[in-house]
Amino acid sequence: MEALKISSIPSLQIPSKFDKAQSKKLTSFCFNSIPSSSFSLVQRNISTFKIFTTTSSSVSTEPANPPELEVENRTQQEKFDWYAQWYPLMPVCDLDKRVPHAKKVLGIDVVVWWDRNESAWKVFDDSCPHRLAPLSEGRIDQWGRLQCVYHGWCFNGSGDCKFIPQAPADGPPIHTSKKACVAAYPSTVQNGIVWFWPNSDPQYKDVLAEKKPPYIPELDDPSYSGLMGNREIPYGYEVLIENLMDPAHVPYAHYGIMRTNQPKEKADREGGRPLELSVQKLDINGFIAKQEWGRSKFLPPCVFYASPLDPVDQGNGAVSSAGTKKVSSAQRRALLIFICIPVSPGNSRLIWTFPRNFGVWIDKIVPRWMFHVGQNLILDSDLYLLHVEERKIMDAGPNQWQKACFVPTKSDALVVGFRKWLIKYAGGQVDWRGKFSGALPPTPPREQLLDRYWSHVVSCSSCSAAHKGLRVLEVVLQVVSFSLVGIVAATKQAALSVAARTTLVAMAILSFAASKWLAHFIYKQFHFHDYNHALR
Repeated sequence: MEALKISSIPSLQIPSKFDKAQSKKLTSFCFNSIPSSSFSLVQRNISTFKIFTTTSSSVSTEPANPPELEVENRTQQEKFDWYAQWYPLMPVCDLDKRVPHAKKVLGIDVVVWWDRNESAWKVFDDSCPHRLAPLSEGRIDQWGRLQCVYHGWCFNGSGDCKFIPQAPADGPPIHTSKKACVAAYPSTVQNGIVWFWPNSDPQYKDVLAEKKPPYIPELDDPSYSGLMGNREIPYGYEVLIENLMDPAHVPYAHYGIMRTNQPKEKADREGGRPLELSVQKLDINGFIAKQEWGRSKFLPPCVFYASPLDPVDQGNGAVSSAGTKKVSSAQRRALLIFICIPVSPGNSRLIWTFPRNFGVWIDKIVPRWMFHVGQNLILDSDLYLLHVEERKIMDAGPNQWQKACFVPTKSDALVVGFRKWLIKYAGGQVDWRGKFSGALPPTPPREQLLDRYWSHVVSCSSCSAAHKGLRVLEVVLQVVSFSLVGIVAATKQAALSVAARTTLVAMAILSFAASKWLAHFIYKQFHFHDYNHALR
């Protein structure tokens, strides 16, 4: 899998052509399930989570020049500041304007809510200044203010307290005290995603004028599809990005789920092969990687971005295609964008989107939740592996990664490049500023670890609506089944013919069986779907 996030450093220009030959080279990084479920037809024809498997044409063992991890001394000017970056919180399509939403980034608890008075999404510290109750459990009152439901204190879009019910109306205006205000973070919406700056100091109030979040023109282009997804991941940011930079694991960890290009002569069942990957430029602003089909780029702290053709650096802080030139019907383009967000030790959040200018009609007729079914299966199929792997890396020590892991082939070049950047510029790990002890959370039972409902469904507007609708349908089928049985039992034998009675009984059985099948489907697609590698 591979990940991408965009930041405000010099960007990529993606060439506009994308032909059939190139599309074949892009087939293996796809959240695209093979026909193993009731949605196989959809998954067979719809490109969803593509994983780049760039391959070498020759069959070889280890390359002559394996990737190296060089750790150099950092100067003061080279230190990466984790708290001087824009961070994405959630896609707007998955935020409900009627309620506040709790999110965590860099260990910071924030509440995201819609201020209808300013027609803007606001990001506050998720703590009421009165008794520190979470504002995300509050509501938006009739005047459009964020209200803490513990004692009713109300705040406007700037974080100013506007009402304290317990304060006498004829008394001193204690609500105007600075101590009654909520810390408000700079925030903005770009490319359909809410971003925030993780520092509420007033000096950063106008930071948007100096530094903007990354911009991807294709996500605002109506000629492109732009379905997004998000999921809470029970392993850390570092492991998530590494996994998304590693195409070599796809034929194995996602066997039976994702299609990959197969070599003419397979050395094993899965068809693994040597991969030609290389990091061409690495500095504090990330790195560019060369692959057979094109280039990819890591833009710290969160984005790994790729296209099927060589991107060109524009140097203007925006990720953009060739100027404003229109893409003809023959110029097929697809981008792969993954945004990895550090939440807390052992936890991260992934936002993904794959804009393309062909087959756009598919996204208009197929519900978004159907795409997410296959995408979640891919995430689940290597989730446990990565959860355990992270603990082994932590045992060895984050700065001992190069000693604990043996990475001799070119297929690991991007992973090595990321670890080199992390150690050289960012201290070897996320800067949590002392919020955590450094220990990872305990490993929960497998069903809880791979849970889809709380990690995805509740925060996805499409999947949440589908889950509720299918549960209603399940109940309706059960009611129909019992009603038909009741009609047959209550009706005198002479009033119904044998054929009619048999038909009603058959319909009751079919309705009951359908409700049971639907219950199983709902549980498997929206709650827990295990993946047994040994039996694939």
